[in-house]
Amino acid sequence: MDALPFGLIAALVGLAGGVVLGLAARLGDFCTLGALESAIYGGTQSRLRLWGVVLGVAILGTQFGAMGGWIDLEASIYHSIAWNPVASIVGGLIFGYGMAMAGNCGFGSLVRFGGGDLRSLVVVVVMGIFGFVALSGPLAPLRVALFPQPEATGPQGILFDLDSIGIPPAVTIAAVAVLAFGWALSHGGLRARPTMILWGIAAGLAVVWCFAGTSWLAEASLDEIAVEGPSFTAPVGRTLIYMMTSTSGGLSFSVGSVVGVMVGALAGSIFRGLFRWEACEDPRELGRQVGGAALMGIGGVVALGCSVGQGVTAIAALAWSGPVTLAAISLGAWLGLRQLIGGYQPE
Repeated sequence: MDALPFGLIAALVGLAGGVVLGLAARLGDFCTLGALESAIYGGTQSRLRLWGVVLGVAILGTQFGAMGGWIDLEASIYHSIAWNPVASIVGGLIFGYGMAMAGNCGFGSLVRFGGGDLRSLVVVVVMGIFGFVALSGPLAPLRVALFPQPEATGPQGILFDLDSIGIPPAVTIAAVAVLAFGWALSHGGLRARPTMILWGIAAGLAVVWCFAGTSWLAEASLDEIAVEGPSFTAPVGRTLIYMMTSTSGGLSFSVGSVVGVMVGALAGSIFRGLFRWEACEDPRELGRQVGGAALMGIGGVVALGCSVGQGVTAIAALAWSGPVTLAAISLGAWLGLRQLIGGYQPE
């Protein structure tokens, strides 16, 4: 292992985590927009309640891993960058609305592309490009001016704030995990699908694996490798850069995780007999998806993460940005779905 470049090892860590997440999406129906659509319009909450299993496992594994010294959460962006509530809300709303317009989030689009949906390839590429337009391109100065992201001046996050009023971290971790599991497993429809529950556990463990693997690499490489968990906005752009010119952006955790999701989704689609080539036949639909992808790229960068990067990974880190951004994404997606499905037109 010592002979391998740290970037390659980080890519392998991301690849393994991404494969599990891709399989969980295809074999366990783990999907953000799909969960919201099923709950709001499909009359079933099984996919939505699955999030409780994913989050419960991710929180327990990540937090007790941090307590044991295996995970360095303070080095992750969720704790090293000062939380900007306005950025979480505005970015989350933009991302969620764009997700509804595009028909999926970045993670979901990678999964669908792995199943042969060429429309999702367009969404992925456009989202990655516009993510970097906001991250380091023409919109970057405006983003920085409106939503500054200074380094944190001290400890922050849910555990720190509650500990300051006398609630021990272990109590908070246990309480949040119990609430998540209780909310999930109180639903009979989810309990009747043990395979879905097992894939939810696997998805949560994939987040823990990514945090633990990159924490070890950060220490071994003297911080050459950043501590990261799964996220699919800026990492998609980094993967595109690597695919175009590896000399400009080499192998990294981001590249491995993005490729891993597609590989896992491909394997899951073939296993279930769901792989089929699909393309867009309606130019208006394609235009809507492209516009939604652009909004997701911009919103995800403003919010410092997507529905997975903030909705799962940041919540596992018990950063305030996680639940706030996930709530904003859900609201934005609900508004978008209402416009698309219910014929709602904003005044």
